[in-house]
Parts: sequence; structure tokens; C-alpha cells
Amino acid sequence: MGNGFKGIVPDKVRHICCIGGGPIGAGWSAWFLGRGYQVSSYLHDPAEAASFRSLIDTAWVSLEAVGLGDGASKDNLRISHDLADAVAGAEFVQESAPESLQLKQALYRELCELTGEQVVLSSSTSGLMMTEIQAKCSSPQRTVVGHPFNPPYLLPLVEVVGGKRTAPEAVRWVTEFYRIAGKAPLVLPKETPGFIATRLQEAIWREALHMITEGEATPEDIDFAIVNGPGPRWAMMGPCLTYHMGGGEGGMAYCLEQFGPALKYPWSRLEAPELTPELFDQLVEGSDRLAADRDYTTLNKRRDEALVAISKVVRDTFGKAEN
Repeated sequence: MGNGFKGIVPDKVRHICCIGGGPIGAGWSAWFLGRGYQVSSYLHDPAEAASFRSLIDTAWVSLEAVGLGDGASKDNLRISHDLADAVAGAEFVQESAPESLQLKQALYRELCELTGEQVVLSSSTSGLMMTEIQAKCSSPQRTVVGHPFNPPYLLPLVEVVGGKRTAPEAVRWVTEFYRIAGKAPLVLPKETPGFIATRLQEAIWREALHMITEGEATPEDIDFAIVNGPGPRWAMMGPCLTYHMGGGEGGMAYCLEQFGPALKYPWSRLEAPELTPELFDQLVEGSDRLAADRDYTTLNKRRDEALVAISKVVRDTFGKAEN
């Protein structure tokens, strides 16, 4: 076994295996189907099949709205409950199994035996390190993290990073493949717990929990503030460009000169608060009030409709997301 990696030409990939029957696994399957790929989806439990197909159907409505790729069809989906059968002939594997290190280590050890060394194995993990996941692999050079955001069939970001034994060529290969498949890959300079976007998201979440705990805001206040304030702006530009624009003609330099001292103000408390029974109840009750009488299916549909509309506006105004 060599230490390098050589895969097939990324734009020649036609057959993809997606592992996992939850929202992420189904979301990936839907995305690849919508781009015209042949998809075999591995579901560990046959009882997952009905909900899995329902997730695909829900995603398909949005995929049709944003535009399907050539050859896109739900008929290109094949479900298997046998891992060896599911990966047979696959030219790329997107794994979205439960977040258990022990489970993933065993799974990747098996995947390395079942697939050729030219096939990249990419994990949707949201927090585990590939260095740990690949520990028991016979060919770890082709294992990477390809962390998406939910729903994967609408949000383009994929955070890409390898482990200590991942070949740089595999990272370059999967980055190019994701671009060809219509995603917006972001290559991390090194392994970082929580990656980039999730860490930023977590910082806001922690601050929200502190504010609720201290009686400074309710769950409804938190969501109202984001939805009617920075949220719409973040669909078009991140915090750095936002602050750059906040400096007017002077840009970021002027913004830092004017507001830099505020960085020392005790406005943020990044340590996580204790999840007390009281805070737990406040979050659950507040979220129930936010959902009102809308069930998960209804909320899912409304979210996707809004994301489709936002993605169209951003695409038409700013062009396709690039990195």
C-alpha cells in the first residue's frame, strides 16, 4: 500500500454510495440524484426505508425548484441493506452514519476492505476528527471529512479536511469532485474541532443560552433578533465583509479603529452555561411556542421554500458561491 492517492478523474464519477438513512444521509442522496448521479444508499435498518424515501420526496420538491442537473431522476436511486452490495461499483462514498467514534472506526475499516483504493471515503461527521476515524483503516490515505450543512440538498457548504494519514491528493480530489457536483467546498488548513462554520454557529448558540439563563432574552427574542437582523445579511456576506462595510469608505481599518475598543467589553460569554433543568424547560417551551401548531413536516417545507427563494436571489445578485 502506498502513501499517496490516485483516483479516477472527478468529472468521470457516475456512481455514488451514500451511507445513512437520516436527514443528512437522505439529503446527500437527494442532492446527488438531483445532479444526475446513480446513487446506491445503504440503510442499516430496513425499517428506515419508508422515512428515507419520504425525505427524498420532500427534498425533490426543492431540487426541482432550484433546477435539476442533466439526467436527474429519483429512478436512479437504489436502496440496499447490505454494505458490500451498496458499495459495489461505487466511485465515491459519502458516509453519514451516527456520530459514534467506535461505530465509524469499524465502518471505515470495513469500507477500506470493500472498496478499491481509488475510491475516496468522505465522512459527514460534524465533530469527530478524521485522524481518529481512520485509525483502523488499511488505506487511510483516501479518507477525508466532507462536512455538509443541513439540508445538504440546499445549503452548498462542505467543509473538507483530512486526517494525519490522509494523502493531500485525496483532499484535492474530493474538493474538485464537490465543485463538479455543485457544492461549495471549503478546505480547512488543519483539523479543527467543530470545523469553521459549526464553531461560529456554536458561539452564537452559547451566547443565546447565556441570555436566556440570565433572563436577558427568551427563545422567541433570540430567533426574532437573528431573523430580522443579521440573518438576512449573512445570506449574502459573512461577518468580515459585514464589518468591512460597516466602516464605510474607510473599510475594515476604519471599523477597527472606531469599534476595536468594544472588543474588550463584556458583551460575549463564550463558555457554555450549565444546562440546568430550568434552562432545558425554557428552551423546550420557547421552541414549542415558536413552532406554534406547525409540525416537523410543515416546518421542513416552509424552511426549504424560503431557502430556495434565498438561494435564487443570492445566485442572481452575487453569483455562485466560490472559494
